[in-house]
Amino acid sequence: MEPIYEGKAKRLFETDNPNELRMEFKNDATAFDGKKKASFDDKGRLNAAISNLIYGMLEERGVPTHFVKALSDTEVIVKKVDILMIEVIIRNVAAGSFCRRTGTDEGWEFSEPIVEFSIKDDELGDPLINEAYIRELKLATADEVAHLKKAALEVNDILIEFFQKAGLRLVDFKLEFGRLAEDPSVIVLADEISPDGCRLWDLKTGEKMDKDRFRRDLGGVMESYAEVLKRATHAIENRD
Repeated sequence: MEPIYEGKAKRLFETDNPNELRMEFKNDATAFDGKKKASFDDKGRLNAAISNLIYGMLEERGVPTHFVKALSDTEVIVKKVDILMIEVIIRNVAAGSFCRRTGTDEGWEFSEPIVEFSIKDDELGDPLINEAYIRELKLATADEVAHLKKAALEVNDILIEFFQKAGLRLVDFKLEFGRLAEDPSVIVLADEISPDGCRLWDLKTGEKMDKDRFRRDLGGVMESYAEVLKRATHAIENRD
């Protein structure tokens, strides 16, 4: 079956249910808006496992997501959504583009989380935008933007606690949201949460355990992803 959509890290396929899709995680890795590319054996499986575990945990905590069920090691059934063309970035610690834009040193912990928005458009380089841009470009309503900020901060609180139990520091991460196909008035968390879209540092050593290992040619990319899965699984299995 031909995919109805293929992105840098995933493919989407139709199912017999018009309100559900099959999402397949790929082994491809990209960075710098697709300028750097590679493929890693087992990457799709690891990202699927990590994301499924986190989405399942978020659902248990009352956060609505597109996750339905795992279908195989690399395939997931998800609710069909109309993706909002806005990426929501939550920053807890200075890193990445924040440091490049501001000239600050990596590792500065913010007094409270920073929420950023960017246009979901690789050709434009996912530029940062504010609420006025969102309004004028009609990317979302004011109520929807307020919901995105509130939901993103709620997810941040949950994930900070979760990753701490896994011995990891949640530096920053991006989220995507979509309107449910069967009820566009409902917005749910979509896409994935994995080391591809999160910066995760070891709590004790500060070692990078995410896609920065690929971006910066640090090596051990899949070994770090596997360690994140191991720790996240342990944190789930040993919850109070």
